[in-house]
Amino acid sequence: MTFDVPSPTWLDTHLYLEIPEIREPEAAFSTPGSRWRATLNQTALAAILPWLQSEYAPTAKVWRSGALSSLWDAVNGTAITFDGLRLVLLPTTAIEADELRVPQEWVDLPSWVADYYLAVQVNIDEGWLRIDGYTTHQRLKAQARYDADDRTYNLDATHLIQDINVLWVTRELCPEETLRADVATLPALPLAQAENLLKRLGNPAVTFPRLEVPFQLWGALLEHGGWRQRLYELRQGLPEQWSAQQWFQSGISHLAQQLGWSQMTLQPIAVTGMRSAPSLESGWRKSQSQTLVRGLTIAGADYELLVLPLEGEVSAWRFELRPVAAEQMIPAGWTLRLLTEDLQAFPNNEDTATETISELYVEVAVEPGEGLVWEVNPLPEDYDREVLRF
Repeated sequence: MTFDVPSPTWLDTHLYLEIPEIREPEAAFSTPGSRWRATLNQTALAAILPWLQSEYAPTAKVWRSGALSSLWDAVNGTAITFDGLRLVLLPTTAIEADELRVPQEWVDLPSWVADYYLAVQVNIDEGWLRIDGYTTHQRLKAQARYDADDRTYNLDATHLIQDINVLWVTRELCPEETLRADVATLPALPLAQAENLLKRLGNPAVTFPRLEVPFQLWGALLEHGGWRQRLYELRQGLPEQWSAQQWFQSGISHLAQQLGWSQMTLQPIAVTGMRSAPSLESGWRKSQSQTLVRGLTIAGADYELLVLPLEGEVSAWRFELRPVAAEQMIPAGWTLRLLTEDLQAFPNNEDTATETISELYVEVAVEPGEGLVWEVNPLPEDYDREVLRF
C-alpha cells in the first residue's frame, strides 16, 4: 500500500512520515477508547521508531516494550529511549491541534519523566503523520497550563519547537542543556490500600480510572509495574497471571511469556539454607528439577533469573541470578534483592557480590498467596517491577 504524504511549503518545517498499514492491536483492552488509543500509539510508533533509528539514534528502542498494553490501557503516550535519554510520543488525530496535551503521568511520575515530548498528528485515512514540534520536560513544567479536570499539561503550539532537527543540533552544540525539572517522589502506597484501589479501579465499568482517585494514589499504583499489570488484567476479567505455583502446574501464562518467562530443567545441586528463614533445614534441589527462568540483559550481557521451590521445605523458594555464558561472572557490587509486594525490605532479603562471583541467590519462606518483587542492581534493560505470587 502506498500513501501520498503532503508536500510541505517552504515555510513548513514540520516532519511528515508515511505510516505503515494499520493493524489492530493483538492485545485486549478494557474500553473502546483505550483500544483506539492503543491503535493510535502503535501506528505512530511504527512510523517514527524506524525513522529515528535510521536517521539519528540506531540504538533507539521502546521503553518497557513488554508492558505497552497495560500502559496504553491507562494513558496516552509511548516512550522511546536512546543515548540515555527518553522521548515520549503523544499522538492525536485532531486536525490543526493548537496545543500539546501531555497526561500528568508522563510529567509527574518520577520513573516516567521524559527529556523530550513530541506532538504527533496522525492522519490514518490518508496514511501519514506529522511531527508538529517538541518541548522538554523543564519547559513543559514552566510554560504549560495544568488542567485539573483531565489531569493534563497543555502547552500552546506557539511554544513548541516545530523543526525536529533542532533537537539533534541542540544535543550536539549544548549537551549540558538542562532537560528535566525536579519532581516530587510519591508517598508509598500500603498494600491494603493498593488492594482496595485495584478492586475498585479494576472494574471495567469504571471508564476513566485515572480520574477516579487522587493523583498521588493513582500515580503510585501505576508506577508499580506489578500493580499496573494487575490492574490491566482485572479490567480484562483475567484470573491471576503471576502465580508461580500455577506456572509449575499448568504452564506459564501467556502474559508472562511475553515478558520473557519460561521453564527449564536443572541438574541437582546442594542448597545451603534459607537466608531469609535461617531456622529452616537445608535441602537439595530435586534431581532434574524444573525451574522458572526470566531472561535479563544487564550492562550489555545476558543473564538469567531462576526461581524454583526447595525440596523438603514448605513454601520455600530460591531466587538465583547467574550469567548465561559459562565463562562469564557477576561483577563485584551487584545485588539481587527481594521485596514485599508493597516494596518493603525484610531480614536477609538480598545478596551482594563482594567479589567476582558465579551466582547470587536469596532463599525465602513465603506465606500462601504472598507476593514478592525482585530487583537487580544495576537494573536490567527495560526493567519493570513484577509481582510473583506464591
